[in-house]
Formats: sequence, C-alpha cells, structure tokens
Amino acid sequence: MDQHSIVVGLDVHKGSITAAVLPPNVARPQETCTIENDARAVERLVKRIMKNGNAVFVYEAGPCGYTLHRQLYRLGCQAAVIAPGLTPVRPGDRVKTDRRDAENLAQLYRAGQLTEIRVPTGEEEAARDLVRAREDAVADRLRARHRLSKFLLRQGRLYDGKQAWSQKHYAWLRQQRFELTLAQQTFDAYLRGVEEADARLASLTTQVLELAQRPSYAALVQGLRCLKGVDTLTAITLIVETQDFRRFGHARAYMDFTGLVCSENSSGDRTRRGSITKVGNAHLRRVLVEAAWSYSHHNSSGATITKRRHGCPAAVVQIARRAQDRLHRRYWRLTQRNKPRPVAIVAVARELAGFVWAIAHSVSSTTAA
Repeated sequence: MDQHSIVVGLDVHKGSITAAVLPPNVARPQETCTIENDARAVERLVKRIMKNGNAVFVYEAGPCGYTLHRQLYRLGCQAAVIAPGLTPVRPGDRVKTDRRDAENLAQLYRAGQLTEIRVPTGEEEAARDLVRAREDAVADRLRARHRLSKFLLRQGRLYDGKQAWSQKHYAWLRQQRFELTLAQQTFDAYLRGVEEADARLASLTTQVLELAQRPSYAALVQGLRCLKGVDTLTAITLIVETQDFRRFGHARAYMDFTGLVCSENSSGDRTRRGSITKVGNAHLRRVLVEAAWSYSHHNSSGATITKRRHGCPAAVVQIARRAQDRLHRRYWRLTQRNKPRPVAIVAVARELAGFVWAIAHSVSSTTAA
C-alpha cells in the first residue's frame, strides 16, 4: 500500500456511513465523521477529502451491495471492497462500534492485511441475481408444498399414489372438498400458493436456461456439462457465482473460494484438522455438494452424459472422464474407511471444484485460440 495516499475506512449501513480518515505517514486516523447513506452526502465527503490529495476508500462487502463502490468509481476515486470473513480480529477485542470498525479498516488496509473482492459488473450482478431468484423460488415452492401437505395430514387426507406432486397428485388435490367452509378456504389458499409457486419457478427456470444460451456463457456451460452431475442449471450457477475463473491462479485457490477446504488448528507436533471453513460462496458449495452425490453411484457413462460430451473439445472431455474416475474412487475409499457419507461427499465436492476450475481454464484457452 502506498504510504503517501489517504486511506478512508467506511463502515456502511442502510441509513448511515461512518468514515475514518487516515492521512499519509500517520499511524492512527485523525478524523472520523458520520454521514447519511445518500449519494449527495457521499459526493460532498469525497470532494472534501480529495482536496488534500489522492484517497482510497475501503469498506466491507455487505447487504448494501456495490452501489457505493460504483458511485466512488464514477467520482474518479479508488475504492476497495473487502471480504468481511477474512478481516483480522484481535483476540480479546470485545469493543465494537462503527467508529472503531472504520478506523480498523483504514489501518488494516494501509498495512496490507485485508483481502479485496472482485466487484462484479452490473450485467454480471444482474445474471447472478436472476439465478439466485430461481433458487429462492425453489425454496418458496418447497415451503408452500409443506404447508399444504401438513394441512392435509392434519385433516386425515392422505394421498395413496406412488409419486407426490405428479399430475395425478395434482388432480387428486383439486378433487378435495371439506364440509367446513373455513377449512375449504384454507385448503384453497394453500393450493393456490403451490400453483403460483410452480408457475413462478417455471418462468424463472425458462429465463435462466435462456441466459445459459447467451454467447458469453454458452461455451463454458457446454464444457461444464461434460462433468457428471453438472447439467445446465448447475453449470450456469457455477459461472455466475464465480464470475471470472481466470482470477484464480490454481485449482486450490478456487477450492478456498468455495469454502470447502478443511479448517486447521495445528501447533508444534500436533496436527488437528476440523470441519470445512465455509469462508466463501455458499451457493457454490450447495451446487457442488449436490453434484458430488452423482459420484457415489456406478462409475458409468450413460447415454445422457455421452450426449452432453458430444461435440465438446477433446481436452475438456478428457478432464471430465478423469474427474469421473477419480471422484468415484475417492468416494468409495473414504466410505470404506468408515467415513460418514456426508463427509465423503464434501471431500468429493472439494475435488470437483478443482476439475471445474480446470475445465473453465481449458475452455478459456480454446476460446482465446
């Protein structure tokens, strides 16, 4: 970090921003102030600070998004958004205020101890939000189905068919009638909620599939679909959540980004590894773990996988086949050592992330050539 630049730590909330100004060659911030989280107030603060020289504005990523970063960029300022999960915390420091948080950000950034995140472009963020909206719709549909099924269970109405939520099940639901008017109204409301959730999910799924066919995503989606357990929805989720695979220099760095690596607390001759860190993208972890369950089954390439791999670059197909063999062996070796199945699946998901990184780099090299 340039010692001759002003560093401004910002503690950002919905209604306010606390700023701590750290001048050049000074150990501690000399000024703190609190302003409204408003574009005009931010512009006035920036102009006042920039009169004294170049400044770097630093704040942690949070629920307020990247609006402040983009405004600072438009004003011609240098801005850094920090990964909050990687911010150092002093042992025994139990005092937390907005002012202290802003001052710590300024001092830690000057010392080079903070980890910046890559701020997505507006288009990248919009694509990611669309995919996440579909994930939310899946969760909403599950909750709506639970409400309806539990209501029917309380009323003693049990569906005796083979598959729930099939066309036959929906036909059975629409035939249900209750003697009490209030019970019928409750049932109609729950059923309508399920049908609306189905329609919303179908609409969002169509939009996400159309997104996956765009030229900026199509080649990488096709490459990732060569992996067993990864189809279009999983592939596009991996892409929009990662945004740019080239920022990871090696596979282990990408594994760290997913939060699937083991935590460790070793000292002296003692080595102790614990659960996964979960310091990373939770959406990536979810889809990788879901895909990893495919490698617990028979190690065979059916017609579906063969069709998905048809027409893909030979290097990508080779990576996918190597992943299929290795991850299948990895899962069964762990389970034969009496590792719980979920633990084995997480280990497989961690290595699957490495193969995802390898395919992304292979596709990028092919496209560039």
